[in-house]
Amino acid sequence: MLSCVSNSASLKEDQEKDGEVAYYGVLALWSLSKSSKNKKEIYKAGGIPLLGRLLRSPNGNMLIPVMGILQECASEENCQAVIQTEDLVKDFVRNLHKNNDELQTYCANSIFKCAADKQTCDLVRKLKGLQPLISLLSKRGNKKLLAAVTGAIWKCSASTENVAIFQEYNTQEVLVALLAAYQPDDVLVNVAGALGEFVQMPVNRAAIVKGQGMKLLINLLNDPNQVLLVNVTKVVGACATDEGSVAVIEEFDGVRLVWSLLKVPNEDVQASAAWALSSCINNAKDAAEIVKSLISGLYAIIDLLNSPNNTVLASVCAVISAIAKDKENLGALSSMGLVPSLARLADTADDQLRRYLAEAIGRCCNFDPNIAAFGEAGVIVPLVTYLKQSEDISVHHYAAMALSELSWDPKNLVTMHKAGVVKPMTTFMASDDEELQMFAAKCVEHIRLLAS
Repeated sequence: MLSCVSNSASLKEDQEKDGEVAYYGVLALWSLSKSSKNKKEIYKAGGIPLLGRLLRSPNGNMLIPVMGILQECASEENCQAVIQTEDLVKDFVRNLHKNNDELQTYCANSIFKCAADKQTCDLVRKLKGLQPLISLLSKRGNKKLLAAVTGAIWKCSASTENVAIFQEYNTQEVLVALLAAYQPDDVLVNVAGALGEFVQMPVNRAAIVKGQGMKLLINLLNDPNQVLLVNVTKVVGACATDEGSVAVIEEFDGVRLVWSLLKVPNEDVQASAAWALSSCINNAKDAAEIVKSLISGLYAIIDLLNSPNNTVLASVCAVISAIAKDKENLGALSSMGLVPSLARLADTADDQLRRYLAEAIGRCCNFDPNIAAFGEAGVIVPLVTYLKQSEDISVHHYAAMALSELSWDPKNLVTMHKAGVVKPMTTFMASDDEELQMFAAKCVEHIRLLAS
């Protein structure tokens, strides 16, 4: 079948019969390309470069089926690499300008699938492909096209340079407006995903909070679509950077809804919700009261410390650090078995988990009984190991912070000294990180006082 395609790639305009054979060959290949196995076969047979040549052939009938095949194959990483090598993104962008909804859908969908790659993401901008994507947002009646276009905008928004261009054309306002009307889930997922990238910029966060965007997003937290929940909580968490923003989130019952997502049996949802929740609690004016009003939700926090997923564990540790700022709430958490639950996680080589676990242990020392309890639970030696083995400076910072808090207990000091804490702490006393200097100095001072 690919031989038909190969022959047609060099057709002259008068070769109508061969062209017709090739056309039906392409149609058949299009139907077959919906199978993952067949996509791999097309790749192995060298089909992507041949299809690329057909995109540039004078036979206009070929465009839609060829793009249909390419947008199917674009979901395969190997095919994405060939698409990039063959410079087919240029053809995708060129065909976005053609007034054919189906062709535009396939081109936008191909960009959606390929633009997760930074090089492709930047290339779309350089080829001036962002502007036609923005223009196509006006075709709200065609939901397939809208899903493809919003998907392409989402993936292209991973580049701050692209977001700057989207800002020039008020794209965020257009995306928020899409949330106000009924949209299928695939459109909502993509819009929320794009907004999650947009709000990495402070000016865009402010616009979401001040306008109707936050209310519309929080309403989506009741949706069962788990990818949508991940994307929406990412936006909510990114916007929860100050008291005023958290107050708006709370006004629409956003904190409670985010907290409730911790019980969703999906690790991506749990982690995204926990990151958002930690941001809300850290930046709320009345954080302690918010936690008290949702006190039953503390059990969900403890339960998630049994998760097999390190990202979930790290995000939950971030929530615990935020809750621990209030002694009463920390006391409630501690009574639920917090210390042994955290201690069980200490023997990990995952630096992200190490960083947030160490911070949680340090913050939880705000409740005095926990200081000795952590030592008895065996967290000292793993924390010292973090200092020696990890190359992540944030792990050093929070492990030293935790050890400095734990150093108020004499038994903990003995364990630290035996584990060899003095050497790395002495090194950290010369760090450019002033807080790390302070943590290290405090720990070493306590050891010296005990020895004297």
